[in-house]
Amino acid sequence: MYASERDLFNCFEKLGIKTTTYRHLPLYSVAESQALRGNISGGHCKSLFLKDKKSQYLLAIIDENRTLDIKALSKSDRLGVNRLSFASEERLMDVLGVKAGSVTPFSLINLKNESLKVLLDNKMMENNYLNFHPLHNEATTTISNADLIKFIRHFNIDPIVMDFDNL
Repeated sequence: MYASERDLFNCFEKLGIKTTTYRHLPLYSVAESQALRGNISGGHCKSLFLKDKKSQYLLAIIDENRTLDIKALSKSDRLGVNRLSFASEERLMDVLGVKAGSVTPFSLINLKNESLKVLLDNKMMENNYLNFHPLHNEATTTISNADLIKFIRHFNIDPIVMDFDNL
């Protein structure tokens, strides 16, 4: 059984994390989000669920307007991975409990015993507030950058803040 939005919000409350959530039609791409989100302030982000050939998992969270050079990331000595690719929808559901189009750092609430590295875009983290889906793509939740780190660390993961321009 995977966490619901209510479970996520209860976790935020338990951790003393304040968020704001905006309801909207389902969004399936960055382009749809940009066209339909209205005036939600803060940095808008995308989350990419990756795996390497040894089934090591990475969750890369970057500014929505940036592209991630997966090949260069695969060669980063800092991560100890190689030959990264997007994980399958089946593995996404198994590991993070969300469907494609709803990948979010908040899905760490569903992480069981998998080893996962969380990578945060240093440019994205310059925003005081960040926006992510709350386990589904029919809403956007705004959280402070400090509370995002607090949330990730709650799951015993020390996120890696990276400069994706200089891999």
